[in-house]
Amino acid sequence: MRRKGFENAVELVILASAMTAIAGLFLIFIFIGKEALPVFFSPEIRDEAGLSKLFLAQAGPHPFSWQPVSLVPKYSVLTLFAGTLKATLVAIIFAAPLALGAALFTAEFAPDWLKEIIKPVIEILAGIPSIVLGFFALMVMATFVQDAFGTLYRLNALVAGIALGIAVIPVIYTVAEDALSGVPYSYKEASIALGATRWQTASRIVFPAALPGILAACILGFGRCIGETMIVLMASGNAPLMTWILDSPIRTVSATVAAELGEVVVGSGHYHVLFFLGTLLFVFTFAINLFAHWFVKRLQKKILGIT
Repeated sequence: MRRKGFENAVELVILASAMTAIAGLFLIFIFIGKEALPVFFSPEIRDEAGLSKLFLAQAGPHPFSWQPVSLVPKYSVLTLFAGTLKATLVAIIFAAPLALGAALFTAEFAPDWLKEIIKPVIEILAGIPSIVLGFFALMVMATFVQDAFGTLYRLNALVAGIALGIAVIPVIYTVAEDALSGVPYSYKEASIALGATRWQTASRIVFPAALPGILAACILGFGRCIGETMIVLMASGNAPLMTWILDSPIRTVSATVAAELGEVVVGSGHYHVLFFLGTLLFVFTFAINLFAHWFVKRLQKKILGIT
């Protein structure tokens, strides 16, 4: 009876913790959304920063501009999202091959003694504060990239993307390595028994079998990049330019909120637009995770032959 009562108490504590986390997340979203509502319903705020000014091109030589502090404020959300996606794509293109290659080597080819070294060292990278990576990108990486590629601007999307990639490598590596290690050993034995080499077994049997977990790892890394703040704040140049050239400065959504929210006038159009940006970022990240969950489940069923 005591053991059963203890187990029930533990279950209640876990349930209470989970419900508290969900309630906290819900309350945060309610608070952010409440502060963003004047963009839709307040006539004064709507005239200054309505939806047409947030998502449509405006008159002038720079139709997509983020100039919240000017005689004629301009709030182009598209410019900020373009910068966010540009840095994120650079980061994933840089980080995913390295992380997945390291995960495949660790799970299938590395001896046990080497695996005990590689895995902890890569996972330790996850504990490095993002501001340290941002400072490293600002002081060291930016100069190296400019000298190596001859970029016009020292701080740009390429530097920010590579720094973001370093930050998400441990995330992608850890999840992908667990997925590869979780493939049943019988799959490998059957492949080797049929005459396949270790590389053929790893690339044609193990990797496809672990594909749902690998995709989940990449999507988690994608979500981490979108929400990252300090790295892009320090290494991107913080210039809201609407261009897809990699050596030009960018400005992301999270960096904009972090840089401007502390100095904005409370209750102004600029103030409510920043909360609107936070709401968009929250919804966008949630939608990505929801889509990833649905896609991974569907892929698992397809691999297992479940209709």
